[in-house]
Amino acid sequence: QLQLVQSGGGWVQPGGSLNLSCTASGSISSMYSMDWYRQAPGKQRELVAAITRPGVISYGDSVKGRFTISRDSAKTTVYLEMNNLKVEDTAIYYCNADARVGVEDYDYWGQGTQVTVSS
Repeated sequence: QLQLVQSGGGWVQPGGSLNLSCTASGSISSMYSMDWYRQAPGKQRELVAAITRPGVISYGDSVKGRFTISRDSAKTTVYLEMNNLKVEDTAIYYCNADARVGVEDYDYWGQGTQVTVSS
């Protein structure tokens, strides 16, 4: 079992910056990826950024060059630095952890954090 607790987010004007963090607890050794997703009203949840246990990073096309995912040395906290935010970045952002126990894969989600970009 994993528990994910998110913090950060809020409101910012277009062009501004916000940071999110997500801390995992529980069966940390079973995690093989920590990701950020977002879901805007009326839209499907989409991948924003991901970092695998070995450190391979990927981004969704819409955030490349503006968002940066990173993590602490213990690999229990993942961060999302969001710069040059746009109105279309407005969404609820979710932390996700993928874990494997034996041959079974598990998906864990944080509580979600609202990010609002508006003038």
